[in-house]
Amino acid sequence: MLAAERRQIIIESAKRDKRVLVSELSQRFQVTEETIRRDLEKLEKEGIVTRTYGGAITNEHTSEDLPFATRKSTNAEIKQAIAQKALTYIKDGDTLMMDPSSTSLELLKLLPARRKLTIITSSIYMLQESVNTGLHLISTGGSLRGSSMSLVGTVAQDTVNKYNVDTVVLSCKALSLEKGVMDSSEPECELKKAMIRQSGKVILLADHSKFDKTAFVQLMEFGQINVLVTDREPSAAWLDVLHEHGIEVVY
Repeated sequence: MLAAERRQIIIESAKRDKRVLVSELSQRFQVTEETIRRDLEKLEKEGIVTRTYGGAITNEHTSEDLPFATRKSTNAEIKQAIAQKALTYIKDGDTLMMDPSSTSLELLKLLPARRKLTIITSSIYMLQESVNTGLHLISTGGSLRGSSMSLVGTVAQDTVNKYNVDTVVLSCKALSLEKGVMDSSEPECELKKAMIRQSGKVILLADHSKFDKTAFVQLMEFGQINVLVTDREPSAAWLDVLHEHGIEVVY
């Protein structure tokens, strides 16, 4: 097993159990405790865990805004599968707005399969990814948020407000039956709200880890979502609420 794969499993274990132990991880992966400590040190530097005596605890805060590189490597295969499902909702000639999430980036990588798309985005990574692909991208401009490599602020919002598009594709930090759809970054959340207002259809990409969580800022109500693409069937309670709001659920 590669070190990156081992750390991904450690991340998932930490999020599920809220803590991990060096001794247990060492036995699980059949590696030395020193190797596990190096893994945890790397994850701590990335802001995912905080090391404790004998292990580590997960960092869970409603305002937690992990670096893009960390988010990109977390649940990567799941995000790719979600992107593949979402691709079926993008047609030749569509106009799109796309947020700077790591799941949206996975979808962007598949979009050269479509013809004559116009994509408006605040993501620096998407602009880089689209070089030499033939995709027509429009940058929102704006102030750079280094942690997420995204553009925000009044310039970005003014650009978004100039266009009316077929579809907005975006992700979120959390979904709650009581509180709706939430995100961790207020500047990015405000820009996403503007994108939603300018779009005819809203496609939300959210893997199972986002459900039954709370984040810092309200993004939108369930009634604003047209399609929810996830990686596994939501619970009966969730399906009832989603269907009640007329949301098409894809998993």
